[in-house]
Amino acid sequence: MSRKPSVDKPSFATRQAYITHQGAKILKDELDFLWKQKRPEVTQAVSEAAAMGDRSENAEYIYGKRQLRQIDSRIRFLRKRLENITVVDRLPDDQSKIFFGAMIEIENDQTEEILNFRIVGPDEIDPEKKQISIHSPMSKAVLGKSVDDEIVIRVEDNEQHYSIISINYPSLELQPTDPPL
Repeated sequence: MSRKPSVDKPSFATRQAYITHQGAKILKDELDFLWKQKRPEVTQAVSEAAAMGDRSENAEYIYGKRQLRQIDSRIRFLRKRLENITVVDRLPDDQSKIFFGAMIEIENDQTEEILNFRIVGPDEIDPEKKQISIHSPMSKAVLGKSVDDEIVIRVEDNEQHYSIISINYPSLELQPTDPPL
């Protein structure tokens, strides 16, 4: 039995990962918190639980070890992620077109519903802040487009037609109060 060769389509893990300066700062802050504060606290709790004696039935010890493994796993992920992401810290030369970091306002041509969203990296997705991934179908449909361009989004057997109303580029750099990465 032979395996089929992999297709040319890049997997999510091999795609170039982009992130805003603000998004990178959030990941770095989480890494610093886990490494400098949370991990030492849990390590101390595990040490104290281990000193109580029998570890096989010591729920605090077992839970603490599990929590420590989860923290270590997240730390490894964050370190690797921060090494492999590209921080986009400048605005595009042509701000009349949609690229990474753009705030977009579009209108559904059938329902006249207005949608607002920002295109960000996969680590920054936040529906409450209306931040969508650059890899999402909506982002793929609008990338490179300009105001008044029309786009079509196909979901299953349904087509939605939208018009681009506005494109705005909020600052991609750290605010003056933010420390450097």
